[in-house]
Parts: sequence; structure tokens; C-alpha cells
Amino acid sequence: MAGTTALKTTAPPAEDAPALGRVSDPRRASWPVLLVFLAPALVIYLGLTAYPAFRTIFDSLFTIEGSERTYVGLANYRDLIGDETFWIAVRNTFVWAFVAPVLDVATGLLLALALYAGVPFARFLRVAWFTPVLLSYVVVAILWMWIYNYDWGVVNEGLRAVGLDALARSWLGDPNTALASLIVTHAWKWAGFNMVVCLAAIHALPSEVLEAAELDNCGWGAKLRYVIVPMLRPTLLNLYVLAFIGKMKVFDLVWIMTGGGPLWATETVSTYVYKRAFNWNTFDLGYPSAIATVWFGVVCAAVIILNRVFKSRDRLEY
Repeated sequence: MAGTTALKTTAPPAEDAPALGRVSDPRRASWPVLLVFLAPALVIYLGLTAYPAFRTIFDSLFTIEGSERTYVGLANYRDLIGDETFWIAVRNTFVWAFVAPVLDVATGLLLALALYAGVPFARFLRVAWFTPVLLSYVVVAILWMWIYNYDWGVVNEGLRAVGLDALARSWLGDPNTALASLIVTHAWKWAGFNMVVCLAAIHALPSEVLEAAELDNCGWGAKLRYVIVPMLRPTLLNLYVLAFIGKMKVFDLVWIMTGGGPLWATETVSTYVYKRAFNWNTFDLGYPSAIATVWFGVVCAAVIILNRVFKSRDRLEY
């Protein structure tokens, strides 16, 4: 009994054991240490991301001309409803956001499958196809403006060489082809990035499943349709969502190649905000702030909806 009593008095209370475990865990840092490491990132985030976002929402309620600001409430938002150029920009941006990612991901997947299948000169092609990713938008834009040139561009010269002169046109000057030409250019630039991601995902697939498909005499087309693409579905969907977010704020390529023209055929919301803020002589920063605020909400809502739609409820079992 005496020994039992001694054990009861010397053993730590049961409820204190987890607390002692947390303190002694070397992987956990104290709050002061965490703040030391997090503070620089938090200051940068609050100063360069959070504050500009809230300030833009606040400015959308004013008419701002130079240093003078006049409170107008929701007047900027009411004007936005009747702004035809804004709705054209919204339409073009949605075309970019929903169509271009399909082209981007499909191109990257095809290139990755070509490398996985062992096409000749695979090492050279891997570098060549990835090189456009390393180029800046300025270089890509100038290069493709030469390619689309009406007089001596590669596209029109190729069409003339095969007797299709009637199809030669000013690809960036024609409102019917300008937006599609920009989407093709953008897909060319990012195909290499999607290729690398898809190729890594293909190599990460379980070899047992692929070998079993080959033992069952499954052809390349059937293996691609019923085995590879279904198992790559999460990767492809993530690439699509990432591309969608990037297209919703596309600016650089459009601004350099067409400036939103011709006749607003390639105008996007980002280029329109920039024009209303700095390019047009309206001298009002409140209205473009309202456009940016509305589009911020649209992008957030679209991303949430896409994540819910593409959320995989069925887990693949190998």
C-alpha cells in the first residue's frame, strides 16, 4: 500500500501529460518565434495585397479627380450596368477564361503523351517546347506579331504557298480573328508548362495498372482513354483552374499585341480598367475602382464554383 501511495504522489497528473508533450515537442515553435518568422511576410501581404484591395473597394464609392474626392455612393456601379464597353470586355474575358484553358491543357497533354511515347529527338523537343515559357510576354508578343504580319508573316506566306490566298488576312487587325489569334499565342507560350506537369503526372502513374492494360492487349488509344486520362483527371482539372484564374486577369499579351482593339474585339476587363484609370482623359479613379471591385467578386465566385463542380467525389483505387 505504501508503494502504491508513493507512485500516486510522484506520477504527473494524467491531464498534464499532453501539455508536457506539446512543450517538449521540438517540432513546435512558440508564438514569439512564429511571429518573428511570419511578421515580414504578413507586413508585405497586408501592405501590398490586403490594403490595396480594401482601398480599391473604398475608392469605388467616390469620384476621384486628382486630390479631390466626392462621395457618390453606388453611382459608379449603376453607371457600370449601362457601360457597353464593359460588357464587351466581360464577354471577351469569359471567352479567354473558359476556352483558352481547354486549348492550353489539351496542347500540354498531347505534347506530354508524345514524349512519353518516345518520339524521335525527345530530349531536344522537351527543351524546345518548354523554351517559350521562359520568354517574356514582350518577346512573345513581338514574335507573334511578326508571324501574323499580313505581308510577310509566316502564316500568310504559308497559306499563299499552298494556294489559299483567300484565307490570308490581317489576323490581328480583323475583329473576327484577333481574339482567336491572341488565344493561340497564349496557348503556345504556356504549352510547355502544361507539358511538364502532365509528363510528371504520367510518370507518377502506377506502373502495375499500365502493365496490366498492356497484358490485356489494350491498344494505345484505349489505354489513353480508359486508363491514362481518367487517372490524370485531378491534374488536368487543377491545370484548368489555374489557367482559368490567369485568363480572368489577362493583360500583358493583349496590351502589347492589340491594345484591346480592333473595335474592342480583344478588350478584356484588365485592359479596360487600365484605360479608364490611366489612358483615357476621364481623370476619375473611382469608376475603374468599381470595375476592379466587381471583377474581383466575379473571379472569387467563379473559382469557388469551379472548385465545387470539379471536386472529385470518387477516389480512384489502383
